[in-house]
Amino acid sequence: MATTDLPAPVDPLTLLPPPFNTSPEPFHLIAQGAESLLFRTTFLTPTTPAALKVRPAKKWRHPTLDKRLTRARILAEARVLVKLSGEGIAAGGGGRKVKEKSGDGKMRGCVPAVLGLDWERGWLVTEWVEGCMVKEGIYRFGRAGLEDEELLRGLLWRVGEVVGRLHSAGVVHGDLTTSNIMLRFSVIADSDGEDVKKILEGDIVLIDFGLAIQSVQDEDRAVDLYVLERAFGSTHPKEEHLFPVVLEGYAQAMGKTGKVVLRRLEDVRMRGRKKSMIG
Repeated sequence: MATTDLPAPVDPLTLLPPPFNTSPEPFHLIAQGAESLLFRTTFLTPTTPAALKVRPAKKWRHPTLDKRLTRARILAEARVLVKLSGEGIAAGGGGRKVKEKSGDGKMRGCVPAVLGLDWERGWLVTEWVEGCMVKEGIYRFGRAGLEDEELLRGLLWRVGEVVGRLHSAGVVHGDLTTSNIMLRFSVIADSDGEDVKKILEGDIVLIDFGLAIQSVQDEDRAVDLYVLERAFGSTHPKEEHLFPVVLEGYAQAMGKTGKVVLRRLEDVRMRGRKKSMIG
């Protein structure tokens, strides 16, 4: 059998764009996807922890198209975050500014603050969220052997409430999973039951808005919830029966509009089941 030489793996640090490729600050790769890399680092000062998202150039794509797509995606994500935090920022890219109408700040603290960006070089820096993913928080709840289901219900209700506030602000996330929802806390995480309780009581923060769009369509909102529901069921099968609590928190945050979205969610579920049946 003939053997095929595989290409050598690329060191993620070699993909850092200027000015980070010459920075003395440490960079730790947190996640690597098809479109981007996420590093933990510092920004402007050594005491400012930050998350650096880099969209490297795609060699298989036409350079002009690649630059256009990278610019559009970086700007779209930054604009969504700025809109949600209700703050304006000055950014890189020839000294131009990212302008977005300020909101009422209802999502401030529920999304990472934008610290800087350069859409020409394909990077976006946001504040570092200290804590853990909701996914890990639920896993720790199970490992600690806690029986207080109300604690878990409280967490899931708050997740739904924050998603409802997100939709009320006119934004659909596009990739809601328990890996893209953080729990912000300051305790030292271990398997101790008391620490797990403190973790689950942490603040909810939504992250990774790379697929987010600005929309107030009930269909888009329902699909967003459906994605979260499917992801929750596959990631947390033992807790799947608690997902309706998420929808309760969502309905509370959305008011009358929430009922319309939840009815549309039923339609989306029906289409999803039909698609699963016919393949």
